[in-house]
Amino acid sequence: MLPAARELLRQAGARRLGAVCVGAAGMATLGDDLRARLPDALADAFGVRRLALAADAVTAYAGALGQRPGAVVAAGTGLIALGAVPEDRTARRGGTDGAYGTEGAGAGAGGGVAAGGGAGIGWAAARTTGGRTTGDRTPDRLTTDRTTGGRTTDRLTGGRTTDRPTTDRLPGGWRRADGWGHLLGDCGGGAWIGRAGLEAAMRAHDGRGGGSKPLLARLEAVFGPAAELPGKLYPRPDRPAVLASFAPEVGRCAAEDPVAEGILRDAARHIAEAAEAVCPRLESSVVALTGGLFRMGAPLLTPVREELAARLPGTRVTEAAGDPLDGALCVAAALATDELRLPRDPGLLTVV
Repeated sequence: MLPAARELLRQAGARRLGAVCVGAAGMATLGDDLRARLPDALADAFGVRRLALAADAVTAYAGALGQRPGAVVAAGTGLIALGAVPEDRTARRGGTDGAYGTEGAGAGAGGGVAAGGGAGIGWAAARTTGGRTTGDRTPDRLTTDRTTGGRTTDRLTGGRTTDRPTTDRLPGGWRRADGWGHLLGDCGGGAWIGRAGLEAAMRAHDGRGGGSKPLLARLEAVFGPAAELPGKLYPRPDRPAVLASFAPEVGRCAAEDPVAEGILRDAARHIAEAAEAVCPRLESSVVALTGGLFRMGAPLLTPVREELAARLPGTRVTEAAGDPLDGALCVAAALATDELRLPRDPGLLTVV
């Protein structure tokens, strides 16, 4: 990492680093070593005195929404939803639990981003600008409260109201749902969809109910004879990725296969449940969808939007403005100018 930073500084013609943000997968649960070693390493190499260590879900959030209130659902191989209320936002829409009020069914709508993983390092390099520190390469769209320029947004209307489910309440204004891995969760993510599709294919191979002959045909085209799949899959250390690789096949079959369509509708329900669980109760909240899974397009996005309309009526759904690397740059630039408003959290976002 340090050699890469030196090269970036050379290319930018910058003399020093004003601030650094490191976003990494597993920071929330496995980041103790990074938090212990990186501050001294960066201080010794570059004189860095402002450092943000963020979980990849946080940089995905910042890349998608900047420092606006809302939630991000990141969906790739896995799935996590993260909601936030920036530190200067205190408005409520009813309820008794602050911006995340829970009093009354459907009493408020917020925003959510579902996206896949991803890591990024943001360097806010200081140039000589009359003593002012500027953050290089940080898109304006990530540091202002503007809506995404040129992007299509959907206004969700109508639908039923539901009780908001209980979820982890993280200190500092963050709320998380799922992201627990393919064995314990990641419901609606790529591995979840792929596994469901492969199960339906194996059911068709056996002649059991709930099977799908179109999915069986795709299994055999991709992996070979169905009976040989367990021997190929189970020894693999990258089983979640292998399962997720079959998710696009489910999407391709959905238009003509009711079993595949049903799998994607179930996935959409899980995605919307995660978004609902983390939505802050603010008038301006937005749900942002990010991650490679959503490149599947209409077969998944259409039922996701329908589920969100039913669960979060009136909430705006948008594409992510940027990716996790954009988010790391956003955090670094805000930190360099003392404008970082995203909530601090011991596992998700620490500033040292």
